[in-house]
Amino acid sequence: MLLNIIKVFILGIVEGITEWLPISSTGHLILVGDLLSPNFSADFTGLFNVVIQLGAIIAVIVIFFNRLWPFHTKKHSVVNQFLNPVSTGAAGKLQKFANNYLYMDKIVLWIKIAVSSIPALIAGLLFENWLEEHMHKPVPVAVMLIIYGVIFIVIENFNKHRRPRIKKTSQIMLRDALLIGCFQALALLPGTSRSGATIVGALILGLSRVCAAEYSFFLAVPAMLGASAIKLFDFGFAFSAEEIICLVIGMAVSFVVSMFVIKALMSFVAKHDFKVFGYYRIVLGVAVIAAAGFGLIG
Repeated sequence: MLLNIIKVFILGIVEGITEWLPISSTGHLILVGDLLSPNFSADFTGLFNVVIQLGAIIAVIVIFFNRLWPFHTKKHSVVNQFLNPVSTGAAGKLQKFANNYLYMDKIVLWIKIAVSSIPALIAGLLFENWLEEHMHKPVPVAVMLIIYGVIFIVIENFNKHRRPRIKKTSQIMLRDALLIGCFQALALLPGTSRSGATIVGALILGLSRVCAAEYSFFLAVPAMLGASAIKLFDFGFAFSAEEIICLVIGMAVSFVVSMFVIKALMSFVAKHDFKVFGYYRIVLGVAVIAAAGFGLIG
């Protein structure tokens, strides 16, 4: 059990780092898990690789709480938030309630996040089990690492002299949100990276790097909560004591590491582009394919 806990601690660190960098957390968990070979059943391994991400998601909620929490109290009531305010009838009552208890700009943000989440939800329901069975292997992961590494470099070179069209999440339109969501759905392919796919889509659509990274963080909340809930229900909540300990440790470690990584990434992308992650993905992908060719990994 002690050896498994040590391995889980390492996997928690890997998750906390790679969940937010556009280098594929699932891909890294598969690769590192293949090397460490923790003594888990196949079903629990699949569950662990998803549910461990909850720790990372809690870090997003903590860091961006003031950006995401849409409720306030009457004591902190804001000015009228509607372009066409009314004071009578059902519409007037709804506007009064919203002004007294809701931040409408944050409600609008959550509507955009919901729209962005639809494509991944549909794709996950249709293809996740097949992809997990056939694609959660080192070589497919390596191929996607390389492909998206090249895409990052090409996009950053293309955007070098291009001004971003959108610099704040409030400027994202529903059409943009849906298109970014379509890119997020591509992250079902392990090695793609959920954050990587959404950032690629956002950069193509003209979002600034900081805005793209922030919106990617926000999209992670429903995506990972939903994926974890599905995995837990499929697994049936029938955990052994060791499995519960491993899950808790993995989530706790990924939470702590994520708190540092998110802040560091936001500081980094404010001054640098994403090409360094593209080069890293290509080098790692080639190394994995070479290791697989020599039989070092399965």
